[in-house]
Amino acid sequence: MNHRPIAITAAALLVCMATACLPAAADETGDPMRLELSAPIATWDEAIPLGNGLLGGLLWGEGNTLRLSLDRGDLWDERSAENMPWKEFTWANLSRLVREGKADQVTSIFDHNYRDLHPTKIPAGRLQITLAPTQSVERFALDLTTAQGEALLKGGAKVDAFFSAAQPVALVRIPGPQPQLRLAAPESVKQLGYPAAKPASDGPTQWFIQEAAQGLQFCVCVQSQPLPDATLLAITVTSTRDGADPVAIARQRLTAALASGYEAMLQAHKAWWTQFWAQSHLVVPDLAIQRHYNLVEYFYGAASRHGAPPIPLQGVWTADAGTLPPWKGDYHNDLNTQMTYIAYQTAGHFQEGASFLDLMWQLLPTFRKFAKDFYGTSGAAVPGVMSLAGQPLGGWAQYSLSPTQGAWIAHLFHLHWRYTLDDRFLRDQAYPWCREIGECLRDLLHEQDGVLVLPLSSSPEIFDNRLRAFVKPNSNYDIACLRMLFLSLAEMAQASGDAAASQQWAETARKLGAFHVQPDGTLKICQNEDLTESHRHLSNLIGIYPFNLITIDGGPNDRKIIDASLRQWDQLGTRFWCGYSFSWMSCLRARVDDPESALRNLDVFVHAFILRNGFHANGDQLRAGFSNLTYRPFTLEGNFLAAQAVHEMLLQSWSPTPGVLDTQVIRIFSAMPWRWHDASFRDLRAEGGYRVSAKRENNATTSFSITASRNGLVRIRDNFGGRPVQWSREGVKKVGENFELLLNSGDTLSATLPKPTAVPPEPANAAKEFAASSH
Repeated sequence: MNHRPIAITAAALLVCMATACLPAAADETGDPMRLELSAPIATWDEAIPLGNGLLGGLLWGEGNTLRLSLDRGDLWDERSAENMPWKEFTWANLSRLVREGKADQVTSIFDHNYRDLHPTKIPAGRLQITLAPTQSVERFALDLTTAQGEALLKGGAKVDAFFSAAQPVALVRIPGPQPQLRLAAPESVKQLGYPAAKPASDGPTQWFIQEAAQGLQFCVCVQSQPLPDATLLAITVTSTRDGADPVAIARQRLTAALASGYEAMLQAHKAWWTQFWAQSHLVVPDLAIQRHYNLVEYFYGAASRHGAPPIPLQGVWTADAGTLPPWKGDYHNDLNTQMTYIAYQTAGHFQEGASFLDLMWQLLPTFRKFAKDFYGTSGAAVPGVMSLAGQPLGGWAQYSLSPTQGAWIAHLFHLHWRYTLDDRFLRDQAYPWCREIGECLRDLLHEQDGVLVLPLSSSPEIFDNRLRAFVKPNSNYDIACLRMLFLSLAEMAQASGDAAASQQWAETARKLGAFHVQPDGTLKICQNEDLTESHRHLSNLIGIYPFNLITIDGGPNDRKIIDASLRQWDQLGTRFWCGYSFSWMSCLRARVDDPESALRNLDVFVHAFILRNGFHANGDQLRAGFSNLTYRPFTLEGNFLAAQAVHEMLLQSWSPTPGVLDTQVIRIFSAMPWRWHDASFRDLRAEGGYRVSAKRENNATTSFSITASRNGLVRIRDNFGGRPVQWSREGVKKVGENFELLLNSGDTLSATLPKPTAVPPEPANAAKEFAASSH
């Protein structure tokens, strides 16, 4: 993201953890499936988040005033910036200007579309509910199990609200006297030159029509129905995307919802969420982390649905503060979208994850045009920063127009296939989409001194927006993105029966050459640039995580690189980190078998970098020295990285030889910190189409089961400390560090191990309870 974050040394990190103030966290109810916040909630970004993928709502307020801030995922102003110089907006021109050192022209041309007010995501509006003077809200709550919001009133009554998982409507049930309702159009759209919204009413129905840009109109509508002791409200947001008459569509939807009634609508809604939560389940012995994990999984269900737009920077919770959303509320593809969709695979939320892949597939013709018009290549390319329609928004050209961002997105197609082993998805979408990204990049690469290099290279977001950020090709970031893509293509081509193409892609990967390292193994930025200061983006480490190109199984040289590089990051400190830096580092530390550091980083994120409703706020909200950055614009990628960090601690299944088909290894309780003595999970997913459940007691695995979705060899890493394993099936063999057995589709392999009699002694490097000594 194009912002200037901010860091501390590893030693100072521990000091801060011991002395930090209490975070602005959720009230401690003891129920990890319930979020409770004391009233008042005076700002939209601390509200109770509700949603159904297409529509989103934020419930907040004080006294007898409730607010429901409304959003719809496809409300976008897609107008390009005024006087956008599209003829000059080309890779060839960018390359020329960089060679000539013309920084001002690079900025004026390639940052132009981003600096203007539009394109941008736009909010829908707000419903303000004024309760009876005798009613007053004391607490707000979110029941994650049923995705219902609550406003708990003085005296014990409560307001209930949910955004239907079955219909594009929201329902609110208000006890007591009939409330006063007022719809407000978003103030921020006035900045875009829109005419004033047109309000109207008809009996129990109120609405407004807002004319937007390029023929788009949207309608926010509420209809009320008196009940014996309450009032029922139905709310929706419709637009010309639904049909020519958004008002008629809205009124029809609301009338039908009220005719069905609250309980009937709630029954269908609950059924959807019951199925959602049934996909998987995990338990860790840390209430703050457990609660946050559950909330983030809820975000997938509330903000990412099959058939709806995928999650942009703020999901379906666009700013309601009279301003346009931070960073345009857009799709940042230099880490944000990729990290937002990094945690659904292990949790088994494939329908929710498909929302992003579906958009990428639908935009393939747009990406082909972008490759041709901007890069002058065949194939397809994804803008590093884009609108919902795939329009390149520009910005800092080093990253917003880096051609390798699409390669990182291709990794999500690859992972979706590896976790599902869906042959149709491989044949019809994953391989074709990734192949076109590969064709564009192969066209851009040229051979220099026996190595394939790009004309321009960068490492997000090193050196920010300076010309110096165009580093000597290829940066380690670009090498990692390119190599992972080409090896994935080799694997997908092999699985598709195209041996010749598989060999060609593997050879292209080989010709990228080695990563650039210092003599001691420390990963550099590029051949002639070292990392010399704390930075928010772990770009030079991407080959370690999420791409397992440098691994703990890769031999002494890989270990040397990992150890030296992480030692350097520790020394540089965290004063220029954002929240997502901590949750990303937590994932990485778990992947390299450093569970105590993984937990320390996750602790810092969960306690210092979220608002009290759980939204990732980028800056250090404790102002405790974890980062010099203390501001609070919220984005969601840090949240999803935190959930993935938990997955990485409990279950890993990556291949030690990427690019070679079916070589994944299942690692159960793969990076468990000492203080997590007991834990369990059910039906987490592993690469190769496996469903895994396991239990841990007294710091040791005591049982697990693995169910196969197709015929194949399952490999299970022996990290059981020499304890004997009792298998449910005969024929399990020990091969190197792994247990192996051929399983057929539907087969389950179970195992039990003896429970240790006691928790082992605490190691010297154990992660302590967050801020344990200060409260």
